[in-house]
Amino acid sequence: MLLAIDVGNTNIVFGVFDEDKLLGNWRIATIKERTNDEYGMLFTNILSLHSIANKDISNAIISSVVPPLMHTLPNSIRKYFKIEPIIVGPGTKTGINIKYDNPKEVGADRIVNAVAGYEKYGAPLILVDMGTAITFCYISKGGNYEGGLIMPGVQISADALFTRTAKLPKIEILETDKIIGTTTVESIQAGLYHGIAGTIDYIIEKIIEEQKLNKDEVKVISTGGFARMFEPKSKYIQKVDRLITLEGLNMIYKKNIKK
Repeated sequence: MLLAIDVGNTNIVFGVFDEDKLLGNWRIATIKERTNDEYGMLFTNILSLHSIANKDISNAIISSVVPPLMHTLPNSIRKYFKIEPIIVGPGTKTGINIKYDNPKEVGADRIVNAVAGYEKYGAPLILVDMGTAITFCYISKGGNYEGGLIMPGVQISADALFTRTAKLPKIEILETDKIIGTTTVESIQAGLYHGIAGTIDYIIEKIIEEQKLNKDEVKVISTGGFARMFEPKSKYIQKVDRLITLEGLNMIYKKNIKK
């Protein structure tokens, strides 16, 4: 079995694969101060609750956008699972041609998503990942990762309003049909939801225009914690694929194991 771990700024998502079958997936908070023993016990306890023993895990792969944990987590895997994990980064075989000026700058999560997105949906492809940040990645025909853009995520935007203003309250982020709020809370919720929804479609339109794409040919897939909230409002998002990152890790693992 393969333990696949994606370390995000807010959450760590991990799952266990038996070949191509995902047996389960789980989400825990990303806490930089946790020790390798704490993470090791978390993984062990969660897996044991689903009848998966540490000895059942024969391989592991990790992608991360949180550098401080890239010492802690690999050590946790070595100590508790007795295996050497693959770390997604420079030198990892992906099957994707990265066109960034400096390929080392591309976040591991974006590469992993691109691998799975291209293999599952083909190209041209726009991937929208709605996590702590909202990222847009464009993959052209032939599996070329052309680049993309990064903007503040939903929670970052909400937190900024609360922390950088004197009177605006901390609010629950909700999908709302109303564009005109009649209370401060409703106004913030409407501004966040409709502002970000509109921005997402605007950016997709600009990518299609700049890359001279046929809008009926391009695939637009979203993922991330807020993907389901914004997909209904988008004119372009065709599908929410919440497991794309874990599936991408499984695909990259297969490309890098020695036969």
